[in-house]
Formats: sequence, structure tokens, C-alpha cells
Amino acid sequence: MTAADRPIRIGVQLQPQHAEYASIRRAAAEAEEIGVDVVFNWDHFYPLYGERDGAHFECWTMLGAWAEATERVEIGALVTCNSYRNPQLLADMARTVDHISGGRLILGIGSGWFEKDYDEYGYEFGTAGGRLDNLARDLPLIKSRWAKLNPPPTRDIPVLIGGGGERKTLKIVAEHANIWHGFGGADTIAHKHAVLDDWCAKLGRDPSEIERSSGVSPKPGRLPEDVSDYAAGAESLYAVGTRLFTVGIGGPKYDLGPIRDLVAWRDAHHGG
Repeated sequence: MTAADRPIRIGVQLQPQHAEYASIRRAAAEAEEIGVDVVFNWDHFYPLYGERDGAHFECWTMLGAWAEATERVEIGALVTCNSYRNPQLLADMARTVDHISGGRLILGIGSGWFEKDYDEYGYEFGTAGGRLDNLARDLPLIKSRWAKLNPPPTRDIPVLIGGGGERKTLKIVAEHANIWHGFGGADTIAHKHAVLDDWCAKLGRDPSEIERSSGVSPKPGRLPEDVSDYAAGAESLYAVGTRLFTVGIGGPKYDLGPIRDLVAWRDAHHGG
């Protein structure tokens, strides 16, 4: 399959902040009913927006619950922080959620960046470069542990890597990822795709093996409430090769209007 032949997929990141868990669970069920392809959360210990000590829930226990509460959608973190768990343990956790979900887990992972998480929970923050080096070290350990587990994963668990660093992150993507996730407008994303393609050429990887994923925002100058502009934003990213499009939705109410709009846009592209 060439990159251009990949189908459009729609994701939603349900930010696990400022909400009761019952509201998050209802939003996940609603997203599946709407027809999204992937439901993500994130791996932090405190809210990123709004009241900094507001309500918040942990990533991987939630993914285990979602594995039971959903039937069709893929699930994962956008993204897991590599610093927070031993890679062998993380591999086992991912394998277990893979089985609970019937083979619907995506292992989204990144090197970590939110210093408050590190400080409050006692992790060493270190440097951005050091955290990336740790990610490059740990991904082979995760994959080797999957090969040793009994029972093994139900499938080759897709690895999604988030981040746009051109010297280290995109090299790690070319070496290890099935999906790359980035942020920015079409020009920025097109540039990152070119850098990733170049790393693939240097490392002997077919770049079409890596699905291109982006966060979607309304077109510049428009109000976020104008959900039709999410489709316009997605269209510009589609033109430069993005095929997985994700919108972040926050609590406490989880308005999924932008997701309905993007699912309709996806279906129109697919002729359905």
C-alpha cells in the first residue's frame, strides 16, 4: 500500500481532565457510535489546561477499562511517556490491554516533556536529548519483551511515536514506528514528512510503511465552535499526506461536534 492509498482515519483524544470518569466513559462510547476509528487519552498526572490541580485520571488503567467498554475502535495513549514505566513492564501492560481489547491497542509513545509530572511523582527530568536517547534504547526492549510473553500479543501491536524533532525523534520514528504523529499546519507537516522520508532512505525503510498522523485544528482565523472548519483544516493536511486526523476534546462535557464533522468528511472522501 502506498501512502496515498491509505484510507482516512479519524481519531479523538479524550483529555482525562476536569471530568468525572463516567463522563469520559460516555464520551468514549459516543465516539465509537459516531464512527471514529481511534479513541486516545494521554499520559499525564495533572491537567495540561485550565486549573492545574483539577480533576485528572491515569492513562493505562483507563485504557484497560476502555478495552472492556468499547467493541470496535482502536484505543491508545497520545502518547505514553516513556519515562514513567520500566519498558519491560510497559510491554506487558500493552500486551494485556491488547488481549482485553481483542487486538485493538495502539502503543502511542513519546520521550516525555511535562516537567510537573516528573517533579511531583519523583522521576528524573534530565534533558530532552537524554529522554530521547532513553526512548531509542527502550523501544527495542519493548519489542523483545513482546516476543517472550506467554501468550504473545494478538497482533503486531502498532507503535505510534509523537514528536517532530528532526535530528533524533524522526530518526527513531524511521527505525521503530508504524505511525508518526505531529502538530502544525500543512506546510510544517509537509516539511516533517520530507525529513522523515529522508531518514527512511538513510536507514533503508520504506516510508510508505509509516502512517502519517496529525492533530487537527480549525482553519486559522475561524472560531473553534465553527466545526465545519475542522474539515477544512483536515483537507489541507490530507493534501500533504496525513491520513490519521485527531482532535483533542476536553472535559467536563466532551462536545464531540468536531468529530461528527470529521467523520462525515472522511465518509465523503471514501464515497460513503
